[in-house]
Amino acid sequence: MTFFEHLDALRPHLVRGALAIVIVGLVAFFCKSLIIDTILFGPKDADFPTNRMLVWVGGEWAHIAAWLNDTLGTSFDADPAAFSIGGDRFSVINTSLSGQFNLHMKISLMAGIALAMPYVLWEFWRFVRPALTPKEIAGTNWFVFCVSLCFFSGLLFGYFVMVPLSINFFANYHVSDAIVNMIDISDYLSTVIVVSMACAFMFELPLLIYFLTRMGIVSAGFLRKYRRHAFVVLLVLAAIITPPDIFSLVLVILPLYGLYELSIKLAARIERKQSRERLPEEATEGRPERQTAKL
Repeated sequence: MTFFEHLDALRPHLVRGALAIVIVGLVAFFCKSLIIDTILFGPKDADFPTNRMLVWVGGEWAHIAAWLNDTLGTSFDADPAAFSIGGDRFSVINTSLSGQFNLHMKISLMAGIALAMPYVLWEFWRFVRPALTPKEIAGTNWFVFCVSLCFFSGLLFGYFVMVPLSINFFANYHVSDAIVNMIDISDYLSTVIVVSMACAFMFELPLLIYFLTRMGIVSAGFLRKYRRHAFVVLLVLAAIITPPDIFSLVLVILPLYGLYELSIKLAARIERKQSRERLPEEATEGRPERQTAKL
């Protein structure tokens, strides 16, 4: 097939993927109460599961600090309110005439892209499938499922862990009691969306390593050799998407480094599998052909 014939074959897959995003986006547009009030404004609510956990952590830390002060004579200042977030910490405002409508459209589009991602990936796999061999098809049958699983796992991690920690840190941080936090709605929602999507894409690391190993670009030995360098890179990435406190940084770097170690094990498994597949081929190629003597 020529280049333009490939484009003609790709066009219906792109159209169906775009229609899926539009349809899901329209559904999200009409479900604005669920999407905006319940989901996007959930992390700033005191009843959010992560915020309730932070309140419990603050109470336990206050008990530990009180025991240390009484036993060791230390002077730890443990205020449980520092771990809690409530509606009185900051107000969300809109400063643009068309701000709420534009945000509604943006949120609907992002919801359409995120929720329709499995179908879009399936359409992409359907386009690539005719060019694959039966062996390659068997190895990519779980492509859509694995990519979607990693994507939504990262999305949930960002939403339930990183977003509440970010909001809690910046809402509780103040340089003067005379300053009242009045957060612009676009700034708040951008924080929620960007942090959640960043975690979703970072959780695709094992699959990226999987395909790079299959193509022979990286190896398990290469990943082990540059493990320290990778840790520094992951640490920088974690510092970018987290608020500037050590607690949030540790919560992010631990799963990211765990994903890197999982990628090493995955790369080693792929290499062992490829070596087992090459052994019969090499044995067949090295076998001397029988010569038939003619009388």
